[in-house]
Amino acid sequence: MPQPPQLKKPAKKTIEFNRDVRPAISKCFTCHGHDPKAIMAGLKLDTRAGATAKLKDGKRAIVPYHPEQSEMIARIFAKNPDDLMPPPDSNKSLSADEKQILKTWIAEGAEYKEHWAFVKPVRPTPPEVKQKSWPRNTIDRFILAKLEDEGLRPAPEASKETLLRRVTLDLTGLPPTLDEQREFLADKSPGAYEKVVDRLLASPRYGERMAADWMDCARYADSNGYQADYERYQWRWRDWVIDAFNKDMP
Repeated sequence: MPQPPQLKKPAKKTIEFNRDVRPAISKCFTCHGHDPKAIMAGLKLDTRAGATAKLKDGKRAIVPYHPEQSEMIARIFAKNPDDLMPPPDSNKSLSADEKQILKTWIAEGAEYKEHWAFVKPVRPTPPEVKQKSWPRNTIDRFILAKLEDEGLRPAPEASKETLLRRVTLDLTGLPPTLDEQREFLADKSPGAYEKVVDRLLASPRYGERMAADWMDCARYADSNGYQADYERYQWRWRDWVIDAFNKDMP
């Protein structure tokens, strides 16, 4: 099926599909997504080919580079509840920011991308920087390039005491002990900091600290409350997650 004409792509895109667009457009997938039995109006929005295809009424949900011609934009901004998408009775809605993201995305060409989990990572080329003596590794060059773009300068290097406190809290959730601080300050070797990181990664506290984020996302609790707090077994999953981090499971 012929596709609508496409204009020249803009110089720089501001919208990234997986980061900005997918969370919004996925709200439409219940009726316009992967399940062929649930497709409404013959419209599929989970693929670019489906989203840009001509529908029975001759319209197209998405006309790349032309939000003003895209039926999806007309529908998500509709004032009439009978035309509004997602329908009010779907219990789904798009925020004002999400609507603007979709409009800008179409104006920039409506590029689709695979879910990030299925995209093979590609090592980027490190950017050029002005302050060439500052970076100590490749990651530093990316950080410095962004600082230079914003007209900023790197902060002075933190003291050894501060570095130790930061990395210990980051990796274990606990502050360093006085003995650990004395040992680090006394170590004048070039790899002193790396040895601290290795020690912290080998600590059982590391798994506990990393698992805490998983516990929070899963709304984990050892207790079910007061009156209804009967025998509980979910601690086995908690301990499994902690152990997985400490064993460095992939």
